[in-house]
Amino acid sequence: ITDVYAWAEGDKLLLVLNVSPLATPDSKFSDAVQYALHVESSAGYGMAGTAKDVVCTFDAAQAIQCWVGDPGGKVDDSVKGDASAPAGLPSDSGKIKVFAGLRADPFYFNLAGFQDAVSTVKGALATDPLPFTVDGSGCPELDPNTATTLIQQLQGTNMGSGAAENFFGAVNVLSIVLEIDKALLTGGGNTVAVWGSTHQAGG
Repeated sequence: ITDVYAWAEGDKLLLVLNVSPLATPDSKFSDAVQYALHVESSAGYGMAGTAKDVVCTFDAAQAIQCWVGDPGGKVDDSVKGDASAPAGLPSDSGKIKVFAGLRADPFYFNLAGFQDAVSTVKGALATDPLPFTVDGSGCPELDPNTATTLIQQLQGTNMGSGAAENFFGAVNVLSIVLEIDKALLTGGGNTVAVWGSTHQAGG
């Protein structure tokens, strides 16, 4: 799993589960894996909620089957077939629509700048095992010059002299995108928490 996204649009909840970093046009969803999004709806943060699962599997030909329902229990709705068309594959009820396929990785990360900052810290540690003072929580307390140097490196490339570059700008993931009627997922209230997981199919 690379990322999980969730947001609401009108009476729909949009859920995205991205997997397979650095995916290529030849990459495929595994037919031995269940791809799951777990949703808990409640009346407010910190309050007990109602759980629903959205589980998707693929066959060797990449046909998808997704179902929405109680964890390990009753299925409320499902969809099955070829979900590779950009418009998505709707369920018979129209309450679920799913797309599955290759998409640009939406995550932004300046890997070169991060590696520059790591190199700077490692260099400091090589000459002095304790180059930074720490606060009561054990976190480093950086002097203004060191902090500025590291920030410049994290925001650029070539040790801060060049512009930042998005390492993920030209790479892809395999994406499962679901549009689901809120009524299927918000029985416990309009505050929604979402997390993703993968499991061995049949396990």
